[in-house]
Amino acid sequence: MATMTPREHIEHIRQTKFSIGGELNPLTEDLHEAVKNLAGELYAKDIHFFMELVQNAEDNEYSEGVNPSLEFVITSRDITATGAPATLLIFNNERGFSPKNIDSICSVGRSTKKGNRKRGYIGEKGIGFKSVFLITAQPHIFSNGYQIRFSEKPCVHCNVGYIVPEWVEQNPTLSDIEQIYGSTTALPTTTLILPLKPDKVEPVKKQLSVIHPEVLLFLSKIKRLYIREDKEDSRQNTVSAIEIARQTELEERKNINAESYTLHLSAEENCGNEYETECRYYMWKQKFPVRQECRVERRMEVDEWVITLAFPFGERLRRAMNSSPGVYSFLPTEMITNFPFIIQADFLLASSREAILLDNKWNQGILECVPEAFVNAFTTLVKTEKSVPASTLSSMFKFLPVQSSSCHEFNVVRGSIQAKLVEESIVPSETDKEQKFFYKPCEVGRLMPAFWSILMEAKKQEVSLINLSSHGTYVLSYSFDGEEFDDILNFLGVEPVSNHWYVKCIQGTSELVAGVTEDVYLKLLLFIADNWESKFVCTDMKNIPLIKYEDYRNTSLCSIHSIQNGQSKVSISSQSCHVSWLIDWNKEFVSVDSTVFMPKVTQEAIQLCSRKETLVKWLEEQVKISPVNVYDYAVDLLDNSLNERKLVIAFAHFLYQSSSERSLSYFEVDDLCGRMPLVNKYGNIIWNREGVIVPAYGSNWAELTDSNPWIKEHYVELSKDYMNSGYFAGKSTPEKKLVEFLIDHAGASDVPKIPAPDNVISSLSAPLTKQNAFLLLEWIHYLKSKWISIPQKFLTCIKEGSWLKVTLNGSSSFRPPSQSFLLAPSWEKVLQHGSVSVDIPLIDLSYYGEELKDYKEELATIGVMFEFGEACEFIGNHFMSLAASSTLTSGNVLSILGYIKFLRENYYPVDGLISSIKEENWLKTSLGYKSPVESVLSDSEWNVASKISDIPFIDQKFYGEDILYYKTELELLGVAVSFSEKYQLIIDNLKSPSCLTWTSEVVLLMLECMYRSDSSERLVEALKGAKCLKTNVGYMSPSECLLFHSEWGCILQVFNSLPLIDHEFYGSSIFSYRNELEKTGVVVDFEEAAKAFASCFKQYASSGSISKEHVESILLCYRTLKRTPFKLPKDIKGYIRKEKWLRTHLGDYRSPSECILYSPEWESIEPIARLPFIDDSDSCYGNNIYEYKAELKKLGVVVEFNEGVKFVASGLHIPQNASLVSPENALALLECVRVSQEKGYAFSDDSDFMEKVSQPWLKTHAGYRSPKKSLLFDSKFGLYLEQTDGPFIDEEFYGSKIKSYREELSAIGVTVEKEKGCPLIAGHLDFHDETSAFVRIYSYLSTFNWKPDNDAARRIWIPEGEWVSADKCVLYDKDGLFGLQMTVLEKHYEQKPYEQNLLLFFSSAFRVKSHPSVDDYLKLWKDWESSGSGLSHAQCCKFWSYISKHWNSETEKTLADALVKVPVNSHAQSEGILLRNKSDVFIADDLQLKDLFEQSSSEPIFIWYPQRSLPSLPRTKLLETYRKIGVCTISESVHKEESSLANDVEVESLPSKLIKKALFRLVLGFLAGPTMQMEAEKRHEAVQCLVKVTVVETTEPITVSYNLPLSSGKVLNVRGSQKIRFDRENSKIFTQKMGESGGQKSIIESATFFSQAISEIVLWKSTDHIDSLTELIKVAALLDFNEEAVDFLMKSKNLQIFLEDEEFLESVPSD
Repeated sequence: MATMTPREHIEHIRQTKFSIGGELNPLTEDLHEAVKNLAGELYAKDIHFFMELVQNAEDNEYSEGVNPSLEFVITSRDITATGAPATLLIFNNERGFSPKNIDSICSVGRSTKKGNRKRGYIGEKGIGFKSVFLITAQPHIFSNGYQIRFSEKPCVHCNVGYIVPEWVEQNPTLSDIEQIYGSTTALPTTTLILPLKPDKVEPVKKQLSVIHPEVLLFLSKIKRLYIREDKEDSRQNTVSAIEIARQTELEERKNINAESYTLHLSAEENCGNEYETECRYYMWKQKFPVRQECRVERRMEVDEWVITLAFPFGERLRRAMNSSPGVYSFLPTEMITNFPFIIQADFLLASSREAILLDNKWNQGILECVPEAFVNAFTTLVKTEKSVPASTLSSMFKFLPVQSSSCHEFNVVRGSIQAKLVEESIVPSETDKEQKFFYKPCEVGRLMPAFWSILMEAKKQEVSLINLSSHGTYVLSYSFDGEEFDDILNFLGVEPVSNHWYVKCIQGTSELVAGVTEDVYLKLLLFIADNWESKFVCTDMKNIPLIKYEDYRNTSLCSIHSIQNGQSKVSISSQSCHVSWLIDWNKEFVSVDSTVFMPKVTQEAIQLCSRKETLVKWLEEQVKISPVNVYDYAVDLLDNSLNERKLVIAFAHFLYQSSSERSLSYFEVDDLCGRMPLVNKYGNIIWNREGVIVPAYGSNWAELTDSNPWIKEHYVELSKDYMNSGYFAGKSTPEKKLVEFLIDHAGASDVPKIPAPDNVISSLSAPLTKQNAFLLLEWIHYLKSKWISIPQKFLTCIKEGSWLKVTLNGSSSFRPPSQSFLLAPSWEKVLQHGSVSVDIPLIDLSYYGEELKDYKEELATIGVMFEFGEACEFIGNHFMSLAASSTLTSGNVLSILGYIKFLRENYYPVDGLISSIKEENWLKTSLGYKSPVESVLSDSEWNVASKISDIPFIDQKFYGEDILYYKTELELLGVAVSFSEKYQLIIDNLKSPSCLTWTSEVVLLMLECMYRSDSSERLVEALKGAKCLKTNVGYMSPSECLLFHSEWGCILQVFNSLPLIDHEFYGSSIFSYRNELEKTGVVVDFEEAAKAFASCFKQYASSGSISKEHVESILLCYRTLKRTPFKLPKDIKGYIRKEKWLRTHLGDYRSPSECILYSPEWESIEPIARLPFIDDSDSCYGNNIYEYKAELKKLGVVVEFNEGVKFVASGLHIPQNASLVSPENALALLECVRVSQEKGYAFSDDSDFMEKVSQPWLKTHAGYRSPKKSLLFDSKFGLYLEQTDGPFIDEEFYGSKIKSYREELSAIGVTVEKEKGCPLIAGHLDFHDETSAFVRIYSYLSTFNWKPDNDAARRIWIPEGEWVSADKCVLYDKDGLFGLQMTVLEKHYEQKPYEQNLLLFFSSAFRVKSHPSVDDYLKLWKDWESSGSGLSHAQCCKFWSYISKHWNSETEKTLADALVKVPVNSHAQSEGILLRNKSDVFIADDLQLKDLFEQSSSEPIFIWYPQRSLPSLPRTKLLETYRKIGVCTISESVHKEESSLANDVEVESLPSKLIKKALFRLVLGFLAGPTMQMEAEKRHEAVQCLVKVTVVETTEPITVSYNLPLSSGKVLNVRGSQKIRFDRENSKIFTQKMGESGGQKSIIESATFFSQAISEIVLWKSTDHIDSLTELIKVAALLDFNEEAVDFLMKSKNLQIFLEDEEFLESVPSD
């Protein structure tokens, strides 16, 4: 059998095994059915033939140096002529089928692989190939000379199907297969051709499109798998082409039982697969001895289980499926384990290959070994790379089988892995050292994320964490302690550290408190606060030094416990503005007060803390740190007994400075001053006092007396220290300012503003200076004005002291006040005139001046006398001598009256005198002399009455003014001296209104008369009809006037235009006549007055005439009315609130609801917003407006920041110079946005606001940008980028608080989500020049599938520092031709593994071509054409190899149109390959012509092609390409000219030995053969020409001339020898006589030219076949037309002649 040819071998099988050609075997039918059933039932899915074929390929043998590959090509061509709609071809470059393999495939269950598991064979059933019958009825095999097919139909010769081989003669032929294979290389050794069943085409295509890329993962031989569809138009392909390749990259570890290596799988698919195209796998292969109890018959020869685990780094390769296989038995099964690693072993499979047999003991034994293999692999993987940082190990822990499996057996494996892992030291701990440390999961503890954040920030601040694991528990590595590892850590049983660990850590890491910045320190406090009650309250956390405080010199620490038990008293300022104030002053009182404050920087950080409320609440409620204000602090100082003189003085300065700085309110200052101790003049500290007097030095009281008269009343005389200047806590107090402060707030007093002492002032017993006298009077005035009682001792010493200067008998002296007079000048004249004159001690006004008269009341208090009656004591008896007289002069009358007065006052009886004179007419009146009872004494009251009515007034002009002093005496005489009872008389004698002058007295008297009288109608009418009432706008009738009211009258005083009765003119008594005025028509009630006010308000508001005085009046009125029962009607209130009457900073008037009352909260937003703040400038409302905050709020004015935020939207005015927008301004604006959102009126809905805010004002790392062009950096962005990589908001500029406004920034357009930042990041690319930045950015953009939105953005940065258009880029340039024409990105972005993805990104996002296109190659060629320089051999080969590979009709047309020049070989090798016009370049299809032209022409004219044919560039294909693009062959291009023989040339006829019958037979056979198939008559006619030919010989050379015209017009001409020529005209063949020395060359030349001539004679009408016939005749000629030889030649070419030809030959003359 070894000597059999493949065909003979097949025939042998057919004969011996299947009895074909012999007796029929009775078992063949059973054999057929067995094979049929097995093949049909083998697989649950009829497309699993694929796995069997891959398995067979893996088991095949390969020659050394061959890279094993397997290719599947599906085509619609029916190359088997079976009528199949599609054909599947499988190419495998194995060694090929051996006879033994052929025997196996023609059998059932006779696999050549049986018993060879040790040798690596993975097939075993012996029927794998039979599975192809599920998709094909006639599989074909071409391998090692075998060309066979099988059929599922029983063979007609033996009645057996499936395994009976049949030799294939044609359909297909090798050329058919080669055409489909398409490669320039030779066909692989083995090809399977499977014409598909019609119903299997789509399932097969579907299966080929979903072949898993990991199919090669555990195969040891096959390195490449290629699947494609073969159609002329690739766009119609329905099978997704894919090329899968595997490569072992690195072998890391190998020992006797295990080895590990890294394997790289790649899958390039032409359909734009969304999944990963590359993946690296860490492979662990370990051997385990087969346990005896697990042995099975099918594996008896196997002694070791080899388990391989694959750990994919990154996402596993996938292809059009939702899950990936978890179990392999060399090839994938369909079992899903839910494990993040893959298990490979020699499992026993179900016949379908879809699953392993879980109940099989062999497989169970393997699964029991998997946990150990996994643990070994995992520990090796984790611990091998000692130099790798722990953070890089995180991906490895994702290989742990955290998720449970749906299969019980795999869950058992998972549980066993878990049990083993918890006993392994595999978990890395956190360390600052390069050395990594691993511990068992139970020995490692997790930290809370918040504490990790604190530790990492502390580490950045160079806080050493080297002892982090020295506190009783090893700390899990930071890179693992994240939420994403929760499932893994729970799986391993890693628990959190204990609460006490945190205590030890903080205590043991001293710098964690004192060595970090304040924000980290506060994060630590917040961490403790958040977990206080749940974790730390019962630990020693309270005993470690944790709380910072600032003592006299530096910052120290104390424990929480020391604060809680009162050992330490730590406070913070409840108001941020007082932090420094309290700390600085506390240093002054450190000796007396144990209070200390947290450091200033700490307190300031607390104020800025985003969780300030939480932190302060914890410090206050749990730690017992007291938030104090300045007042609380001051009270605390007082409670701690200020026991040093210096401290008491300092405290007074503290209060003074605090008051000056407005750190204390006025009332707080008063309270503290009343409670504080004072230092008296002796330096003693006095706590309890009845009063305080200023220091004697420079005081009034010391001027008035020589000692302190209040000493017995416990008044403190202040120390002179209070007069001095002072310097405390960095603040200076000017001289005397402290005393002034104590006078205002501590009750320090001086004469005259001091209560009188209950003591005698010795200085009053002697004369006082004028200045002291007035000071004393001013003192009395102060006491009386303040209703302060005057002690009797003090008053008596004043009354009885001789200190007052008087005049007596024209000389001056000093008398006690009780003995002095101060009389009116008129009385002095009377008393000192004539017989009644008496000397009286009068106060010396020439000394004291008229100013003294201002102190009448005070003088009276101290005993000075002023009245005439008092003087009567001096002149009493003088009037007793006066007698009654009938005619009395004025002097007489006055004397009498004076006498009566004297008698009356001295209780002398006057009745007789009065009765005798009162009825007589002796009093002169305005109406003549009247008796006293008929007269009226005119005084101020009667003066008014006289203006109303005609009354008999005593003639005061006659009697003089002195008469008025005797009213009582006149009244005793019967004279009417008042009109209390005469009101009706006034009414009755009322003058005409036109005669009246409407003075205030007149009106008031008339009103009084109305009040007193029961019949006042006459008066009412008189008043109603006259403009009698004086108002602020002139005299008006009562109906036009309004009367002021003490409670609500303020509304009438707002506007001067309201006719308000002038109560200053009439006096307060006018208000007592409210009812009387109302009768006359005056408006006196609130409702009507409010209407009048409203009317006036409307008038003023509508005309814009409301002044700042009006506003203040309105607000004051509003306040006043609030305290009364009078309320403005709702309609009036509403109008006030709606009308525009308040002026704003914007220069316009607005309604209250449209205005804002400024407060410090607006300070930050004000610079960037034009807000309607009420105008508080001095020229408008001034600062007084703030006193009416409550009233403004009632009116609708916005007084709270949160309520006024709505104005920011419309008033926003961001400066064009964005640098003017401070961080505070920006944060304030964001706070406004936040408040607006909380209030339900989001700014983002306001188009006007969004337009305003869209200008550049946010400071980013790219300069100032608008919100829509800005991004907010956070940890999610940080996974990909750095802050400087894009227009990220400058956090350093704004502070960390900016991050708390994430939602607000998003609302105004800032991009805060990493997925949406691509356009802005991409737009920022121009600002970078560092490669690392571009790599980060491109990686980020790739992650989120960004694509440029316009062609202008399709630029790519090249690390050399230039931008290149994407159209000028290409990913790969495998030929290396485009270095000058295009930018090859592979050269710039493939240095690191992760940058591989960037090339895919450039392809998908920028549409960068993977490889140069045909057009690119054409452009390259055009560049070469224009360069004029020669090309290298390699350049040409690569160019035309590419063209050949991508050849199609479109390429052909493009090249034909575009290529002007083609390559030619230059004569000088140094010039390389030249390019010439293709019309001047020719294909050398005639080598003789080629030689002639090359020898005679210096110009290269023949097309270039590689001298050695290349697999990728077959010479034949290249020449065909040249031809199709317009390059002509030399034979068709030359013009042949045969030189004519001279007429006299000597010729000699030759015998017909050259034309023999054998020649005729050969020609006839050719013409009758399959090539020509010429009819007998026509072929006989053609041969007949030969019969007529005459052969002659000449000695002259027979030459031919060849002309080759070029495009330049030049014609190349060469001449050659022809040897033989046919002259058709004369039917002669001329032959050149040849010498004997010609040798073999002459023979072949003669044969060639002869055969050429004969062929031209015979086929001159069918020139297409001349060459074929020429070759045939040439061979015969060389054989000298030997008949036997010619007969063999004809048979070898399947040529024969027929009977009619024999008959024709008989008619031809013999040779």
